Amino acid sequence: MAIALRARQNLTRRQLLVRSASTVALAGLGSLARPYLSRAADRPQIACGIASGDVSTGSAVVWARADRPARMQVECSTLESFKSILQASSVDALPDHDFTSKLLLEGLPAGQDIFYRVRFEDIAGTGIAGETRVGHFRTPPRGKASISFVWSGDTAGQGWGIDPRAAACAPTTPCSKAGRTSSFIAAITSTPTAPFPPN
Repeated sequence: MAIALRARQNLTRRQLLVRSASTVALAGLGSLARPYLSRAADRPQIACGIASGDVSTGSAVVWARADRPARMQVECSTLESFKSILQASSVDALPDHDFTSKLLLEGLPAGQDIFYRVRFEDIAGTGIAGETRVGHFRTPPRGKASISFVWSGDTAGQGWGIDPRAAACAPTTPCSKAGRTSSFIAAITSTPTAPFPPN
């Protein structure tokens, strides 16, 4: 096994100054370069998931709840990859609203899939942010279009609504006989006579 031996070199004044300055700079940055996991408890978390609603042809409401005072950051895009951001907004989640924040997204394109991502940042502005969650909704079209309403559920939940005399399970008379299910999906399709009303 070959071992490389280096001859001892004399340290010049310039090398001493450069190495000393580098050591001082690295020691000063040590407080900024903390490990990622050491600050996990400082990161605001999304306490109850994210939600969207009140969707119209050009707007929607996004809301979420944090586990402490924080600033909710929301970005939306028509692309799932978020390569092109339509808008980015923020709002504070404070104790007087139970750390819940709600944000109105406006100027959205009609008839498009809208992807949004939400995260909470430390309200003190330290740059510490929690995990990001992604949601999705679709804005309705501006003109007339066919729409579908789908409803799903257990209509005989906890024994209510069970008709043991029914010969077959129908959506209006679910039963729990062996091999039959009490859950069903009902779909209603219609064509509206007027465009969606603006909000």
